[in-house]
Amino acid sequence: MTPRPLGLALVVTTIAALLLVAAPAHARIEPYADYQPQTRCAPQAKPGTKALGRWLVNTRGGGYGPTSRPCRSGGASEHKEGRAFDWTLDATKAKHRRLARAFLTRIRATDRHGNDHALARRMGIMYIIWNDHIYRSYDDREFAERDYLSSSCRRKRSCSKTLRHRDHMHISLSRPGGRGTTSWYDGRVPD
Repeated sequence: MTPRPLGLALVVTTIAALLLVAAPAHARIEPYADYQPQTRCAPQAKPGTKALGRWLVNTRGGGYGPTSRPCRSGGASEHKEGRAFDWTLDATKAKHRRLARAFLTRIRATDRHGNDHALARRMGIMYIIWNDHIYRSYDDREFAERDYLSSSCRRKRSCSKTLRHRDHMHISLSRPGGRGTTSWYDGRVPD
């Protein structure tokens, strides 16, 4: 008995539908975040910023540091738009350096779909400053480790541990990351 055209069409349609449903929910990935500096004052922590901070502290340890900064304080900062989080770590403690290194390794890893720096892109991370180094998404699309010296300091020696980011890891998010609208936040941020 030969298959009927209608029956064959039904089988093909069913298989195609199953393949679409079976496709990984997180196969789509965001592009690297461009540099989006603070342009207005809205210091209340955004949903994505809060979700990322809670996740880091709950799954990795360390402390939940500031997410906002008063608008009248000097200089531009994503803290003033509620899209920066300071993860409290101490660079003089081996355990905290391991936590930081593990997080940086994880967010810069390639996922099973071949997406470089997948978690950082899904989280909407624009840049990270930690322990005299900065990791940026927008320069080379590599999140490469580069030396960092605060513009408030002439030399590393005369710079405070806070300005050197040795008592916290500063994580700045893109606007979509701050809002929690990138793919990592699916199910973590209420609609």
